Amino acid sequence: MSWLSFLHEQQGQAIFEQSNQRWYRYEDLYLESCAWVDYLKSQGVGDGDRVAFLHENSIEHLLLLFACAKLGAIFVPLNFRAPVIENERTLERVDAKIYLDTLPVVQKFNDYDFNDIDNEQTPLMLFTSGSTGKSKGVLLSGRMLKSNQMATVENWGLKSTDTSIIETPFFHTGAYNVLCLPLLSIGAKVVLAPKFSVENFYQVSSRLTVYFGVPTMFEMIKKDDRFDTLSSTPLRFLVSGGAPCSSSLIKDFQEQGLNFKQGYGLTEVGPNCFLLPEEFALKKVGSIGKPMPHSEVMLLTDNDEPVTRPFNVGEIVLRGEHLCSGFFQDQDVFEACLINGFYRTGDLAFYDEDGFYYIKGRKKEMYISGGENVYPREVEEVFNSFNEVDDTQIVSVPDSKWGEVGFAFLTLKSNISKEEIGQRLQLELARYKHPRYLEFVEQFPLLANGKIDKRALKETALRSLDDI
Repeated sequence: MSWLSFLHEQQGQAIFEQSNQRWYRYEDLYLESCAWVDYLKSQGVGDGDRVAFLHENSIEHLLLLFACAKLGAIFVPLNFRAPVIENERTLERVDAKIYLDTLPVVQKFNDYDFNDIDNEQTPLMLFTSGSTGKSKGVLLSGRMLKSNQMATVENWGLKSTDTSIIETPFFHTGAYNVLCLPLLSIGAKVVLAPKFSVENFYQVSSRLTVYFGVPTMFEMIKKDDRFDTLSSTPLRFLVSGGAPCSSSLIKDFQEQGLNFKQGYGLTEVGPNCFLLPEEFALKKVGSIGKPMPHSEVMLLTDNDEPVTRPFNVGEIVLRGEHLCSGFFQDQDVFEACLINGFYRTGDLAFYDEDGFYYIKGRKKEMYISGGENVYPREVEEVFNSFNEVDDTQIVSVPDSKWGEVGFAFLTLKSNISKEEIGQRLQLELARYKHPRYLEFVEQFPLLANGKIDKRALKETALRSLDDI
């Protein structure tokens, strides 16, 4: 059976698209997908061709994906938040057979069987955020999508009675793979929003049972006056992904009686690789949990030796059916990311005495100051524990004496002086971990997927050094 068998097996309401206020039943998804297959065939789309689509979140992000899977084509959802020139470069890279930014009228002429799709075929290409370098066109196979569907449903306890809203953009993996496709695979319901807004979230929250967002979305939800009403909603759990989530934010939601946890994954290996059971959500605050059964996980030292003791830091490497098929026209780069079939994530982590994993930071973001390893995420957590501090981001900058030092950017809830922060750090952290530079800002620059734009912060820090 293919990852799209639900188009034949499931019945009843499937997706409510808010932009046109219409419910699509599972039967409608099948009929509309067939219509798109007929349309794409009429445009000469065939095996291996790329179909690019530029639009806010819409039902067509799913229908076009399903149709491309049937034809053996590759669907490429473009970033609707990106400037025109960036999407033009992407279109040039993928050499699209067809590019859609408006929706044609499509009509069904034929019936198609979505059960016989080859699960090794790659129907979807998603570009990584490029937060630390050139973005990669990641090729997602049916095998990968099905593995994620089955593991998420089983291990997260998803039910056919569940309802979620998709507010993250379809040009990133979270919109498809955290909850949407897993829920559709079991006949559950999905509300489809064109984009995220706090107002929309609260308007539909009374109907939601499970929810996915990125940390910046949860920060905005928390700051709303209606935050304390969420405890009376049917929400069974909320999961944060896309970027590390501060312990203080997790605690704010848990104090409302909500089962809030952070997940872990990547575009290249799928978004749902770890599980933090509800009974450990409070005891293991900040943990991403333990590896899910479908995912093989190791931590490797700088010498590529397995980490064998608790609390020792290593790079997360993963292997399993949920690994992508490669990078579009960049297979050499993809192969270089593998070690014995495991994918190098670039994320540093440790596990505790009970086997629960904690993210330490990005390998590329770790810096060495005076011969000592400094993990920015550890330092950020200390800053964020101060009542006056809203959030912190730390990047490294060159230093003639120490090699590298930290440059901290802080957003504040209330006033606090740099001197007061320095005094508190003396009690909390070894001296070499103290950022040498500190700057208060109103907000952080964001990438299109809601992640903090670390490269932009680094550039700001370097410019600030030039002015000192």
